[in-house]
Amino acid sequence: MARDDWDPHRLPDLEGRRYLVTGSTAGLGFFSSLQLAAAGGHVIMTGRNPNRLAAARAAVLRNAPDASVETLLLDTSNLGSVRAAAATVRGRAGLHGLLLNAGIVHPPRHRQTTADGHEIVFATNALGHYALAGELLLPLAAGRGRMVWVGSMSTSMSPYDPIDPELENDYTPWRAYVQSKIATTALGFEADRRLRAASVPIASLVAHPGFSISGRTRGIVGVNEPTRRRRFVGNLQAPITQSKEHGAWPLVRALVDPEAEGGQFWGPSRVVAGAVRRATPAKITRDHELAARLWNYCEHATGLPWPYLKASRTRRRR
Repeated sequence: MARDDWDPHRLPDLEGRRYLVTGSTAGLGFFSSLQLAAAGGHVIMTGRNPNRLAAARAAVLRNAPDASVETLLLDTSNLGSVRAAAATVRGRAGLHGLLLNAGIVHPPRHRQTTADGHEIVFATNALGHYALAGELLLPLAAGRGRMVWVGSMSTSMSPYDPIDPELENDYTPWRAYVQSKIATTALGFEADRRLRAASVPIASLVAHPGFSISGRTRGIVGVNEPTRRRRFVGNLQAPITQSKEHGAWPLVRALVDPEAEGGQFWGPSRVVAGAVRRATPAKITRDHELAARLWNYCEHATGLPWPYLKASRTRRRR
């Protein structure tokens, strides 16, 4: 499908293909799940809260009655939860796409740590996704699939070098968020380089949603119910924002466009909003030395080296 002809309302037929989306209960994750399911894909919707997961699944089925969706508990800030969820997914048919979307967008005012002892924003946005992708490398290889990491335009606004990834010193909410997204983006590009070098049949891409806000997103019971104030503020920001539904478009295109390739970066044409186009990532996220340093940090922090050799020998499974 030619790039200029891409229509987010008319995705390729995804029947017979399986996708896992982290953070599916609201926002970008919900709308990505809906778009994938409406195109015929089987979607594994994940989240931390079983009630919110049930509500999100019900909302998908209200919008796409023939959708094939299931739910799975997964908290990316908890490495035990990541391992348990991945174990559930492994052993089934091949996985064709993994959308690494879950994240903390509004970090706590003061530094907090997880049960594993990691700073919560870095753990949720980057470390848990590194671990999940590694745990699901074999089913992704079996499906000749893709992984898409969710970046942010904030990486160009504040190019912090994450020398201290978990901000044991000088924590601020903004720095925690931006550093986690620099890490996520750099890891996405580094993953593609390493997978190619090991001849693993998986592509790794990065996509960002622009400036997508709930105040400009249609109301969906149990999923998106913004207050009047949030609607008012969203309308004031209309020239520089878009809905979460539109924000999901770059993520989904990176995951399913037949012409998309590993190592690419996708986002809105006007950076904050617009039609989906290839984009230029922030310079700091393209630094190979920084990416290798982050990769080694994540490997040590999770105790999970990716199983490249096994993945490269994995037979294709539908």
